[in-house]
Amino acid sequence: MKLIKVIGFIVQFGLIGLGLAALYLIWQSDHNRNEIFNLLSPSQLTQPSSRPNSAVMGPVASYADAVASAFTSVVTIYTSKQIKQKTHPLLNDPIFNQLFGDQLESQRSRTETNLGSGVIISADGYIITNQHVIDGADEILVLLSDGRGSQAVLVGEDKETDIAILHIPISGLNPIEVADSLPVRVGDVVLAIGNPLNVGQTVTMGIISATGRNRIGLNTFENFIQTDAAINPGNSGGALINAHGQLIGINTAIYSQVVGAQGIGFAIPISIALDINQQLIDNGKVTRGWIGVVGDRQITAKAAMETGDPNIKGALIVGVFLDSPADQAGIRAGDIIVAINRDPVDSIRDLLEIITLHRPGELIEVTVYRGPEKMSFTMRATERPAL
Repeated sequence: MKLIKVIGFIVQFGLIGLGLAALYLIWQSDHNRNEIFNLLSPSQLTQPSSRPNSAVMGPVASYADAVASAFTSVVTIYTSKQIKQKTHPLLNDPIFNQLFGDQLESQRSRTETNLGSGVIISADGYIITNQHVIDGADEILVLLSDGRGSQAVLVGEDKETDIAILHIPISGLNPIEVADSLPVRVGDVVLAIGNPLNVGQTVTMGIISATGRNRIGLNTFENFIQTDAAINPGNSGGALINAHGQLIGINTAIYSQVVGAQGIGFAIPISIALDINQQLIDNGKVTRGWIGVVGDRQITAKAAMETGDPNIKGALIVGVFLDSPADQAGIRAGDIIVAINRDPVDSIRDLLEIITLHRPGELIEVTVYRGPEKMSFTMRATERPAL
């Protein structure tokens, strides 16, 4: 019994001693009370910290900042146009038309609507979209992400690249940031922003699957960025941005030649879209060079053998427009164009792209093989006829 009392006495004064020691530490230390109590708590004394070091933690996989910076720069575009329907032959009869013309007048035309997206490219109201979004429209309405809307004016359109420029008289716009320095690489993460199927502003994610895609059959001039980010009807004209929220392309189309195809979408590189944008704003149209030749996709084995080089690369000419620059210079069907201004030409598409980069009036030196004979012709480019 005495032993128990002794032990109790020792424990009691031991606790009093610990309390006094803690008070002394608080009085002597520059730390606050919470730090002292945390240091003295049993959990801190017996358990190591389980919180990971933030300095070695990886970044959270979120693109919210990139989307936020571009979201308000993407708009929805609604268009409408009147489509005249074929009239019944009886409506051409004066008596029948007099009796029933009023009832049938409303059936002679119908309103066709279309949906697309666009990207605000400048604070003064210019918007880039696809030409097929506004093709033939009688009325164009632009709806901003903040709910404001306005009638839009068509500044200009270019069917050959599928680019159109609109203008809206609204202030306080947020133009998108353009990626003018970062290279576009296969494997880069990209985000597509638009209004697919009119469900509302939507973001989809993917990667760049390929660059420089052509021969798709969508446009005359094709140099597409291919992506597996979901692009659906209504996304056309919307923004394809990188992980920094910068615009790299204008979403244009999905690959639909095969039923059920998925993950194959195309966007026009922003460098091409901006060039068209500037020409349409400055001149209302796009001016391209033209020499007036028609070529084949491939050089035939016979034509190649006639040059003496079965592996020759170039553009096989199958037709020349009458009185065109090529005709006046002496180019003939059967010639193989191998160089323009001494720069090599690998195909008819290559030839088309090189020629269109020249402005009307510029001198062009064309190098051809006519059989085994190598020849050069000089001509002045003229303006490419409109489609």
